[in-house]
Amino acid sequence: MTDASTTVPDDSFHVFDTTLRDGAQREGINLTVADKLAIARHLDDFGVGFIEGGWPGANPRDTEFFARARNEIDFRHAQLVAFGATRKAGVRAEDDPQVKALLDSGAPVITLVAKSHDRHVELALRTSLDENLAMVRDTVSHLRAQGRRVFVDCEHFFDGYRANPGYAKQVVRTAHEAGADVVVLCDTNGGMLPAQVHAVVATVLADTGARLGIHAQDDTGCAVANTLAAVDAGATHVQCTANGYGERVGNANLFPVVAALELKYDRRVLPPGTLTEMTRISHAIAELVNLTPSTHQPYVGVSAFAHKAGLHASAIKVDPDLYQHIDPELVGNTMRMLVSDMAGRASVELKGKELGIDLGGDRELIGRVVERVKERELAGYTYEAADASFELLVREEVEGRARRYFRLESWRAIVEIRPDGSHVNEATVKLWAKGERIVATAEGNGPVNALDRALRVGLERIYPQLAGMELVDYKVRILEGKHGTESTTRVLVSTTDGRDEWSTVGVADNVIAASWQALDDAYAYGLRRAGVEPQE
Repeated sequence: MTDASTTVPDDSFHVFDTTLRDGAQREGINLTVADKLAIARHLDDFGVGFIEGGWPGANPRDTEFFARARNEIDFRHAQLVAFGATRKAGVRAEDDPQVKALLDSGAPVITLVAKSHDRHVELALRTSLDENLAMVRDTVSHLRAQGRRVFVDCEHFFDGYRANPGYAKQVVRTAHEAGADVVVLCDTNGGMLPAQVHAVVATVLADTGARLGIHAQDDTGCAVANTLAAVDAGATHVQCTANGYGERVGNANLFPVVAALELKYDRRVLPPGTLTEMTRISHAIAELVNLTPSTHQPYVGVSAFAHKAGLHASAIKVDPDLYQHIDPELVGNTMRMLVSDMAGRASVELKGKELGIDLGGDRELIGRVVERVKERELAGYTYEAADASFELLVREEVEGRARRYFRLESWRAIVEIRPDGSHVNEATVKLWAKGERIVATAEGNGPVNALDRALRVGLERIYPQLAGMELVDYKVRILEGKHGTESTTRVLVSTTDGRDEWSTVGVADNVIAASWQALDDAYAYGLRRAGVEPQE
């Protein structure tokens, strides 16, 4: 494989991102101008060649974005692209307000959407096939004359090609001959399969001589595969969105497409060193659009290189490549060992090493940990998402005792419902810490929050480090096996000290008791991390 540091991407291959335009059409995404500017900076850091910012003139937000992006972003790798349509039927390109808005955006590159399906021309545009060709020719020529680089998106191309291949190719030729640098074949309905895409792209390339790109929607779950099939057939321009965001089920996902091109095709499509930023940028963009990052997303998901089965762990202990298709560090991710009732000795030993605990190949010790994990998972615990609780379990076995910072005498939580419908949640804890008996009471937003506050009220004087810890996530699951109010409850708690985050688990026959266990582990782990010596 060629060393990426010796090769710089050039204009021979384009990575074109349309998160800010097509990706923003996903249900549940509503981007402010500030959001769009922040995402554009991330995409530029990643090293995409083109960032399609939206449709200036179509709405005030996109118009403002282009005005601010010109002044507020110093693009290092990407060029900003404005999206719009060909001129209206019967109107000169230079007189069309929408075309003027594209020029006024100041974007050096303009993408025009054009009809390439004859039925869409006649039914949606309500014009003739010849006039549609003239609309493409005139708009591309006008924008080129104004010094802009032009890409043309042939909307519904593959469906149009199936219905009338001659006309679909005529649209491509017209755009190419008018000066479009790239003509993009769009699977707008997302219904194509890889072999079909390959065949059409290869034929259109041979018959038109145009430089071709691909824009694939994911309605068949094949958008990434269709994009790579188009590249195999000769396309040199790929349009994608971060994390696959887009209308309906989404678009071709930028990250697996780029990773495949760099790591599988050995194409240098990003600037040197930026591929390792991929996981960070994927998660940062997910946060900006206010969607939880997909844990199982290829390459960048937290589970992309997670291993659970004992058989896998045994092999990975010998050579990680035996169960990983790439080194996760190439894309800024990490390998994770999951400990569960499927775990074997190798899983526990590798997980211990990941947590900084050298089990030293002690078969008896490792066996005890494996058995405890299996017993506790049978009772409803899970350590896949509770590394902190697992670490405490392992250290208890290594050290021969549980090192705790307080001893519980009792706790009580009360929910008082008042006649006016309001309610008060109150909790009382009785503890022993450093030889002192502590009784503390607090109110909270729910009984678990009240319990957490009472614990803090009682202990922060003795352990001031607790003041810097905060619960950031709380999940409850009713486990199978019993019915209704007799069910076993599992609680997962995530806690942070402002620098790192850790997760703990509790299981009991009621939610407050399970929550107490998770809180107990959370604060014991946090105090241990802070270097505080336990009371015993």
